[in-house]
Amino acid sequence: MKLIHAIERLTRLAGGLGAMLTFPLIAALVYEVFSRYVLGRPTLWAFEVSYMVMGAIFMLGMANALRLGQHVSVDLLTLRWSDRTNAAVRLVGYLLFLPVLGWLVWELGQYALEAFASNERSGRSAWNPVIWPVFLTWWAGFVLLALQVVAEILKAIHIMQGRTPEQGGAA
Repeated sequence: MKLIHAIERLTRLAGGLGAMLTFPLIAALVYEVFSRYVLGRPTLWAFEVSYMVMGAIFMLGMANALRLGQHVSVDLLTLRWSDRTNAAVRLVGYLLFLPVLGWLVWELGQYALEAFASNERSGRSAWNPVIWPVFLTWWAGFVLLALQVVAEILKAIHIMQGRTPEQGGAA
C-alpha cells in the first residue's frame, strides 16, 4: 500500500503542476492577442510557447486522469460485472498496456537525450527554441503514466483478492 500511495502522491503532484501551467499559457495567449491587435506587433514566440505548454499540461495530467478514473471507458458491460470481474479485466488490460508504455518511455528518453546532445531546435518559428525540454516532459509524462499503471495493477490485484486497496497487504 505504501507503494501505491507513493505513486499516487507523485501522480497528484504532477497533475497539479500541469494544472498550474494553465496560468502561463493564458498569460502568453492574452499577451499575444494584445500585442497583435493593440500594438500591431505579433510575437515570435507565442505559438511555440502555447503548444509546448499545452503539451506539458496533457503529459503531466494523463497519469492523474487515470488515477481519478477520468479516462474514457465504456460502462455498458462493466456496470453489470462484479468488482472482482472488473478488476480482472482491468488487470489484463493494464498488463497488456505496460510493455507498450515501457517501450514509449525508453524511446522518448532516447529521443530527449539525442535532442539535448544535438541542441535540436523546433524549426517552427523565427524564435526556434531548443526542443529537448518538450521531449523531456513527454518522457516524464509517460514515466508517470507507467507508474500509475503499476499502481492500478496493484489495486486490481487487491480487489481480486477480496480486499479494497485501502485495506493494504503485500504491496
